Amino acid sequence: MVKQQLCNLVFAGITVCLCFGAGSPPPAFAQSIELAQPPNVGDAKIAATAYYKSGAYERDLAAVNAQASAWLAERAPRATRPALVLDIDDTAISNWEDIVADDFGRVFDGPCRTLPKGPCGWVAWDLLGRSTAIAATLALFKQARSLGVAVFFITGRDETQRAATRRNLRAVGYRDYQGLYMPAKGSRYAFAADFKAPQRRKIEEAGYTIIANVGDQPSDLAGGHAERTFLLPNPYYRIP
Repeated sequence: MVKQQLCNLVFAGITVCLCFGAGSPPPAFAQSIELAQPPNVGDAKIAATAYYKSGAYERDLAAVNAQASAWLAERAPRATRPALVLDIDDTAISNWEDIVADDFGRVFDGPCRTLPKGPCGWVAWDLLGRSTAIAATLALFKQARSLGVAVFFITGRDETQRAATRRNLRAVGYRDYQGLYMPAKGSRYAFAADFKAPQRRKIEEAGYTIIANVGDQPSDLAGGHAERTFLLPNPYYRIP
C-alpha cells in the first residue's frame, strides 16, 4: 500500500512525521492539540481599553463604592473613632493618561515629557500632580467626612512624592484627611501588604477602628486590620 507522510508537525519542540494511507485526509490535529499558553497580551490590552471606554469600568467603580458607602452609613455611628483607609493610585485618583502613554507597561524611571505619547515614567508622572479624581471614591471620601469618619491614605508612593501627592489630592477635592502614609525613599518590600498592613495596625494602635479599607489591588487589602475590605476593579496592572 502506498503510504504518504505528513511531516513537520511541531509539538512540544519535537518534529513528528505520521504516515497514512493514500487518499486518506490528514487528521485534524489543530482541533486536538491543547496549548498551555496564557491569554494573549495584545488581546487583553484591547479588552481593557474597551472596558474603560465603554463606561463599564466607571459603573463597576461606582458599584463597589456604593457597597462601601452603605457599610459606612451603617457602621460609622456605632464604631469608636471610625476610620476609612484608602489607597491612592487608581483608587482615589486615576492614572489612565499614564497607563495609555506606557501602553499598559509599568515604566517607573525616566522622564515624562511627550504626553499624550509615551514613554512616561510613573514617578515623573506622579510628580506632575495631574491625576484626576475617581468620582465614586471622592464621593465616598466626602460621605466619610460628613459622618465624622477619619480618612487615612496608605500608598506605595515614597516620601519623595509627598508634596506632589498632597497637592494633587487637594486639587481634585481630597481635603481634611487625617493622615498620609508613604514608604521611605529607597525602601523595598516584596509585597505591598508588607508595608500597608503594618500602617493599618499603627492606625488601630492610635485608637481608631478601621471600618473599611478600599483599594484596587488585592495587596492593598491583604494582611487584616480592617473590619471590611472593598476591592475596586483594575484590569490594567497588578502590584503583588
